[in-house]
Amino acid sequence: MVKMAYSLTKFSNKIVIFLFLIVFLTPSPVVYAKPATFLQDFRITWSDSHIRQLDGGRAIQLILDQNSGCGFASKSQYLFGRVSMKIKLIPGDSAGTVTAFYMNSDTDQVRDELDFEFLGNRSGQPYSVQTNVYAHGKGDREQRVNLWFDPAADFHTYSILWNHHHVVFSVDEVPIRVYKNNEARGVPFPKFQPMGVYSTLWEADDWATRGGLEKIDWRKAPFYAYYKDFDIEGCAVPGPSSCASNPSNWWEGSSYQQLDPVAARRYRWVRLNHLVYDYCTDKRRYPVTPPECFAGI
Repeated sequence: MVKMAYSLTKFSNKIVIFLFLIVFLTPSPVVYAKPATFLQDFRITWSDSHIRQLDGGRAIQLILDQNSGCGFASKSQYLFGRVSMKIKLIPGDSAGTVTAFYMNSDTDQVRDELDFEFLGNRSGQPYSVQTNVYAHGKGDREQRVNLWFDPAADFHTYSILWNHHHVVFSVDEVPIRVYKNNEARGVPFPKFQPMGVYSTLWEADDWATRGGLEKIDWRKAPFYAYYKDFDIEGCAVPGPSSCASNPSNWWEGSSYQQLDPVAARRYRWVRLNHLVYDYCTDKRRYPVTPPECFAGI
């Protein structure tokens, strides 16, 4: 009996040592994960009186009135990864307003940028989301999709996946835009400059709604947008230089190098039913179709 107890004790000690080795000695990927609260990872960049923290900082309210809009940015920049936020947009008559969620290299002549811009509208009209891509200073790649739900009724998840192969803009895990790496065709692709994560709420009634025909109605002000569940997973800069080129980062995995069959079907559904503007088919702006427009999914 004593011998059995001794054997069990030795066995238990081995289990404890094994678990210790797994927990403490297994290397962790050098990536930045989502913060618990807004101020852990973000800072207010514009009009702090118009940004309110809610639920102990786990959510925020952005305010637009005749005095000011507002904005915030991540404290760090990132080179590849995925960023996402849950956003509830301005309800009712939001014409002339723009709520933006984007990544930007914060450089002038050769900036890289990946944009979500939510364009307000008159009551009862669909919200449009405009995406745009700047690479090495070249932009003007706008596409617009009418959302198939009311984005002001509840929170929805908007995300940007960015790896060496493509950039994927998604809404509730449904891809609405894929911008592939077409450097082989001479098309710039953002892969050298780290980018910060930004968001703003502002007046843009000179272009936002029906090309500027619908103006903002300040009688409906103040306008509110809400954010929560801030999620950043990527290679923080400054940080280990090997991170961005590490093929073991999950966002560089084979399953993220192209859309899987289910995502591809959803993407085609969005493009067939909800795409309302595509620079690729705008012959007035581009008499010669840009080369990246032939790439498909």
